[in-house]
Amino acid sequence: MEIDCQPEEPIVSSFDDDSVELGDVKDMRLEAEAVVNDVLFAVTEMHVSQSLTSASDVAFINVETREGNRYCLELTEAGLRVVGYAFNQVDEDLNNQYHETVYSLLDTLSPGYREAFGNALLQRLERLKQNGR
Repeated sequence: MEIDCQPEEPIVSSFDDDSVELGDVKDMRLEAEAVVNDVLFAVTEMHVSQSLTSASDVAFINVETREGNRYCLELTEAGLRVVGYAFNQVDEDLNNQYHETVYSLLDTLSPGYREAFGNALLQRLERLKQNGR
């Protein structure tokens, strides 16, 4: 016996591919926002690119160091690397080394970052020392 049934209203799924994290797979767009928020204090400007297409496995971050140098960074599971020497620029011919952390990458690119990070660390230690008395 066959039953032929037509639904009165189309079935619409509210499933959103961007809202799911599978196992240990990270959404690089969210990771990129976290990276920016973590080190924004030590650079002149830093933001997730709005003009380059990000996905769950790759995101692009624009950063201007305290020295005035601009970079476009690629963030993937492999880490971060410079992919361009201007905002929103990806040079496919570049084959720069991946860095495991944004701290490592910025430490190699910017003495000003290194100084700002060190100063922030010293200030934090001083506050801890004062609160511990």
